[in-house]
Amino acid sequence: MKFSNGCWIQKERTECFSPAEISETRRTNNSITFCAPTHKINHRGDTLGGPNLTIKISAPSKEVLRVQTFHYMGVVDHGPNFELEMDENASLQIEDLGDAYKLSSGKLNLIINKYNAQMQFNNDNYKLTTSKWRDLAYMKTDFKGLAYETNNNDAYMREQLSLSVGELIYGLGERFTPFIKNGQTVDIWNEDGGTSTELSYKNIPFYLSNRGYGVFVNSPDKVSFEVSSEMVKKVGFSVPGESLDYFIFNGPTMKEAITRYTDLTGKPSLPAPWTFGLWLSTSFTTNYDEATVTSFVDGMADRDIPLSVFHFDCFWMKGFNWSDFKWDNEVFPDPAGMLKRLKEKGLRICVWINSYIAQESILFEEGMKHGYFVKRTNGDVWQWDMWQPGMALVDFTNPAACEWFASKLEALMDMGVDCFKTDFGERIPTVDVVYHNGADPVKMHNYYTYLYNKTVYDLLERKRGKGEAVLFARSATVGGQKFPVHWGGDCWSDFESMSESLRGGLSLTMSGFGFWSHDIGGFEDTSTPDVYKRWVAFGLMSSHSRLHGSTSYRVPWAYDEESVEVARYFTKLKASLMPYLYRNAIETNKTGVPTMRSMVLEYQNDPTCQYLDKQYMFGDSLLVAPIFNDEGIAEYYIPEGNWTNFLTGEKVTGGRWIKEHHNYLSIPCLVKENSIITVGAVDNKPEYDYASDVTLKVYELKDGTLAKTDVYNMNAELELSASVIKEGNKITITVQNFGEGKPYKVYLHGVKSVETVDNASFAVSEQGTDIIPSTIGNNSTTTIVCTLK
Repeated sequence: MKFSNGCWIQKERTECFSPAEISETRRTNNSITFCAPTHKINHRGDTLGGPNLTIKISAPSKEVLRVQTFHYMGVVDHGPNFELEMDENASLQIEDLGDAYKLSSGKLNLIINKYNAQMQFNNDNYKLTTSKWRDLAYMKTDFKGLAYETNNNDAYMREQLSLSVGELIYGLGERFTPFIKNGQTVDIWNEDGGTSTELSYKNIPFYLSNRGYGVFVNSPDKVSFEVSSEMVKKVGFSVPGESLDYFIFNGPTMKEAITRYTDLTGKPSLPAPWTFGLWLSTSFTTNYDEATVTSFVDGMADRDIPLSVFHFDCFWMKGFNWSDFKWDNEVFPDPAGMLKRLKEKGLRICVWINSYIAQESILFEEGMKHGYFVKRTNGDVWQWDMWQPGMALVDFTNPAACEWFASKLEALMDMGVDCFKTDFGERIPTVDVVYHNGADPVKMHNYYTYLYNKTVYDLLERKRGKGEAVLFARSATVGGQKFPVHWGGDCWSDFESMSESLRGGLSLTMSGFGFWSHDIGGFEDTSTPDVYKRWVAFGLMSSHSRLHGSTSYRVPWAYDEESVEVARYFTKLKASLMPYLYRNAIETNKTGVPTMRSMVLEYQNDPTCQYLDKQYMFGDSLLVAPIFNDEGIAEYYIPEGNWTNFLTGEKVTGGRWIKEHHNYLSIPCLVKENSIITVGAVDNKPEYDYASDVTLKVYELKDGTLAKTDVYNMNAELELSASVIKEGNKITITVQNFGEGKPYKVYLHGVKSVETVDNASFAVSEQGTDIIPSTIGNNSTTTIVCTLK
């Protein structure tokens, strides 16, 4: 939201009240509070009247500072509020410098001037950002000359944090607009707008700077960001009302800032291994019954395309009845038997749901009778005809409504359903709305999705056990990363939509979300076989992979026979990479750093990587660059170093752009130097013993630099840890087994001049050397030394 009219004046009838000076009023072990009048106090008479602001600085955890600013503290907080995990043992270091205070949490510190209230945030002595004159302010947009006249509709709190030369801003949720947010106005307001507009399903009031810090505005309200737009050298953010609460997270890397942000808002939960396999959907408005579904499942098996999950979209229920959670018995007369037959084929089952109850649903009268729906101010059930005629919204602020909703899903789980696609959650009304717990309807607009997805995720954990719950969710807010997986929403079936989907996903994973998916082949319309095959390669080199459409099926043989071959190849490739992918997923769960990440997140100091949005790092060691054109031309950038094409073994020198042609069974997929890629012995399913017969593929060792990796089992327990180091003409391999010693081999890519190997046998091939240890013991450490010629 813009308040100014240029550098010097405000918009008509807009007034800015900014702190003119500060004085300490109280302090605790973890905070300090200041009185901040918005005019200079020269004599006693200046203390009469205001407005005054109250500023509280605290340290919620190490390397994090919180700034809370209030005009009127007496405003009742009706909620909702984000669920935040504070460190009760954190302390704020307070130092009086004479004309300023220095407030520190670890190396992150804030210098606040006593005489003008200007603030500077630093990482030790390195300036991160500043807040100066008229940046932090109480704004009145219908000002009549009396500051104490209060109208909640025209009061805002605003902060503007400075941008340095070359500073770039990322994040703010899943956004399909340019990846770098500089120059954009971003309103944090969940909308159902597809993937080709400025609207977003997943709005997150958190941004990252390439200077190595993050900022989170702690409000589920409609936070408005002006990123180098209203003031080109500032990020402005404002919220309606009488207070503002924001956190700043130190790095010094963006990865560390994400880790600290997810320490506060919650880590991405770890999805089960089976969720990383291929999902196939009925699609949306297509016609299907059990025979159709079976033909799809059997068709995939007959064509040797491994399938992990089958998804039933909306019309598993009868039209006009969404949601009643009852199978359409005219189409599926024996749903329990059908699910049993599908599960006997080794599949998990997902079904579509949303939190709206149509008037025709058998659940409508029950929900209305017991008060389970959102209401109007006169006590009526809030209804409208958008999406489902006469639909109501489940009120998840009512614990009884949550139990009721979950009970309907539990019956489906007892029948054999394993997970749910939690669609919608964005079109949440704000006018003439009353919630069970009295929550603010405007704030509930963004927050509703959190309660909706949490209700379903909690049920899945209770029924299937921790580590087995997974959603396919479209909407999200802060903390939604705890309930994976999220997919990109409704995209068209062309290269442009494929590209904007990736851009949105990378933006989301810069916002604390660890896992992401998209509709392979596009949702709306039907793609050409060319687009489909390129999207299949991209989709199966994503953390989660689902074939899904709207009016047409997404089975590969519906396009051409080559599509079958492409789907088979990349599905098996991903399955073979599960030891590598699952290790990265476990690290995502621990750190918050996404499994599928932007180039700048991995290479923050590479100026070229700061602008890249059509390629990404798949885990910490694989670079993937999807192809977005019908000529098969890949154009991508490789950072400095010696890289290796994972699919062909070709060595590639980095620090440059590459332009090359790829057939459909290829995609740029490069291994960064000094990496170990763990490749499994199984390629026909994502669930297997990852440590048994695993191959530790070692690439481009840097002399004197340790390369290391781990292999976990499907329960996320460490089974094997490996390190490799090259020192001169010797390569030392150390492998530690935890528990049963299982067979493995080491492959030294590009190393062919091996003279001797201690404690192992070896065989030199065209592209490298295979090393097989002589003995493998239980709970043991094996050291293998290779001497090069």
